[in-house]
Amino acid sequence: MTLLEPREDRHFESRQTFNTGAVVIDDKVHFLYRAIGDDFVSRFGYANSRDGVHIDERFDEPAFQYNLVRPSYHSYASGGSLGGIEDPRIVRIENTVYATYTVCDGEGLGVAMTSMKVDDFVGRRWDRATVRAISPRSEIHKNWVFFPGMVQGKYALLHSIYPKILIHYFDDLEFEGANFIRSYHNGMLNGYWSGGWEGWIRGLGAPPIRTERGWLVFYHALPKDDRDAYCIGSMLLDLDDPTKVLFRAREPVVTPWDIGKVVKPNIVYSCGAVVKGDDLLLYYGAGDTRVCVARTDLDQFLKSLMNQSSGPMH
Repeated sequence: MTLLEPREDRHFESRQTFNTGAVVIDDKVHFLYRAIGDDFVSRFGYANSRDGVHIDERFDEPAFQYNLVRPSYHSYASGGSLGGIEDPRIVRIENTVYATYTVCDGEGLGVAMTSMKVDDFVGRRWDRATVRAISPRSEIHKNWVFFPGMVQGKYALLHSIYPKILIHYFDDLEFEGANFIRSYHNGMLNGYWSGGWEGWIRGLGAPPIRTERGWLVFYHALPKDDRDAYCIGSMLLDLDDPTKVLFRAREPVVTPWDIGKVVKPNIVYSCGAVVKGDDLLLYYGAGDTRVCVARTDLDQFLKSLMNQSSGPMH
């Protein structure tokens, strides 16, 4: 079902609203979603929901705008925009909310991190956020996600799933100076897993979700039989050593569907997923135009995934 659509009367989100991050705080789901307006600059809007499927509040102004380096357009046009900040992934770790996202400008395309105290995030005091670059601006990087809690007693960032899973561990998240994360870049190592549905693995989706059976991870890939379509896959990683894949679904869990007029057809793209009660809620951008949500029973989904026969969510 559709969660958010563009609003023609709001300058910053008149054309596109898609690819939302999501985090649960005090039993409410908070969203930072990507928005593009008539100036083709990508920003983040804010909304929240008590049940996770119906919006209760939605701000009329952007929560976060371009604030890391000097604004300027870059030749790498992404998702309909010509520059700005893109595709937020949000986690809460203890008393702090962290968001990783892509920055696109004249200096290149890379990953940045914003951190805020939980009270400031819930209170919408965006001016108290701390912003840091965490990838080299000379390389193309996207789709980096923090684990929502400590792993092996450290902060952990998952930044690659192909050709192997890469995780960086940190004692803190200060990223002072040029303490950048080294990862694969420029898409040179994108490929496929033998025996899977994936024809081209593109990168991570929502931040991992901790379950009793493992870390639940969603990712983006193009099917072997349709290299023009973005689909969402799922897998379980070992809780103690997340570089180990325990199970991976034989089929995509979400595929593109006809939602009418869109900016870019044949694409579903997830930046956020939460657990609410017994339900798993997966949020995804549809056609780079609106935010949708897929809901299913978490326990049944995990059992299906572990049986290697996970079917589409509805």
